[in-house]
Amino acid sequence: MTPDDFVRRYEAATNAHDLAGTLELIAADAAYLFSDRTTHIGKAAISDALAANFDSIRNETYAIAGLRWLAVSDDIAVCVYEFGWSGEINGEAASGGGRGTSVLRRSDERWLVVHEHLSAGAL
Repeated sequence: MTPDDFVRRYEAATNAHDLAGTLELIAADAAYLFSDRTTHIGKAAISDALAANFDSIRNETYAIAGLRWLAVSDDIAVCVYEFGWSGEINGEAASGGGRGTSVLRRSDERWLVVHEHLSAGAL
């Protein structure tokens, strides 16, 4: 699987609110920085944050666009992208988006996210 294929699989799992499927793609020692300025270190903390997001947003559509690879080797890949989401929170229409940076590491012949940094705004 290429890093690009991996990101599309990650996007699909996130879009489907597939918590178990999304967590399979995240390294145990990962660090996530969300656009709401929260930091989540380790898979357990990331799992809690993702579960809270998935629970609070109904009928969500999540998409990654403008994927650009800054570095790719056999074991590490780094990309930047724009992300967007829309759905319902407490019965009200809601949406957001911004830009992201992800660092992937190959482990046991598969890619895993080791770092994700999301922020408001566009590239």
